[in-house]
Amino acid sequence: MAKTTHPGIDSYDTAAGVRYRARYRKPNGKQTDKRGFKTLRDARLFLSSVQVKKATGEYLDPSLARTTVGELYPAWHSGKRSLKPSAFALLEPAWRLHVEPIWGTREVGGILPTEVKTWVSGMVTPPPGTKSKSASVALRALGVLAGILDGAVEDRRIPRNPARGLKNLPRKPKKKPGRVYLSHDELHTLAAESSRPVLVLTLGYTGVRWGEAAALRVRNVNLLRRRLHIEENAVQVEGRIRVGAPKTWQIRSVPFPKFLAPMLKEAMKGKGPDDLVFGDGVNHLKPPRFGSGWLDNAITRLQEKSPHFPRITAHDLRHTAASLAVAAGANVKALQRMLGHESASITLDTYADLFDDDLDAVAVSLEKAAKKQSVGKAWAQLVA
Repeated sequence: MAKTTHPGIDSYDTAAGVRYRARYRKPNGKQTDKRGFKTLRDARLFLSSVQVKKATGEYLDPSLARTTVGELYPAWHSGKRSLKPSAFALLEPAWRLHVEPIWGTREVGGILPTEVKTWVSGMVTPPPGTKSKSASVALRALGVLAGILDGAVEDRRIPRNPARGLKNLPRKPKKKPGRVYLSHDELHTLAAESSRPVLVLTLGYTGVRWGEAAALRVRNVNLLRRRLHIEENAVQVEGRIRVGAPKTWQIRSVPFPKFLAPMLKEAMKGKGPDDLVFGDGVNHLKPPRFGSGWLDNAITRLQEKSPHFPRITAHDLRHTAASLAVAAGANVKALQRMLGHESASITLDTYADLFDDDLDAVAVSLEKAAKKQSVGKAWAQLVA
């Protein structure tokens, strides 16, 4: 039988001895309790901490921490629909294949950072006999779990996110810079051999992404100022074309060389302002099929004539545009704006190999300046 031993605290008998129950009201006025305290002092300290947390707004309802990750997933997933279609499509498989089997039935209040870290590391370096996952797959799964738990923190279910701030996580391998850059002659040769010459030249001289070119409308082309206004991106997701904002949301104007103007004008002939520039004007072009598409077929024909002609993808034409722009004197900031990168540091990290000549030029300039100022003579006098 429970006995009141202190305001808000009852004692009761158990097989292990006397235990104490602390009764209190939540911020919403509902009464609740916590049982199992071994001493009256522990029960009193708990009640005091509850009062402080209620007064400072730090109180967390223990019952909310018993919500499972699986119960929170639907609302979190629905809230991610503003993502680009290609990014949104990756969330459900990551949840279904990697997150739900381990964490779906776990209560959010019982998840420990060490458990999460072990899980992520175990995907990349699993026990013998188990297939490993790439660092990209593991980190994507971690991102899903961390995102769900972010919501639990915002809803005051848990005080902090056990999936954030983890150290020594698997790292994605750095991409090797072994890109193929076409020369002006190779680019024009490929365009002439392909069934879509204007599209090839547009990609190779402006650096727009495939989806940005596929979504380009007549009203987005300014022939007078020679600018392409990039405001949409048509990407293929699970076989379907999804239209959204450009990658990294970089709506921008991209310059194109003068010789492209009459070609683009011809491509837009007879089309209305909202018609698509490339293709039939209504349906978005899909990326050329690897190995058997119109681009690969053109390259195969060229390689029959010249075996050393580079084998490239449509995305390599974007790299070619960057290479030609740098060779023409474009600096990092101009290249960033042209390509629609989020920052100049991303541009430099991506195309550092294209700026090696700039570093050589710096050394040459310093050499010339030093000679002009007779630094050698001053140094000789200093050490004499």
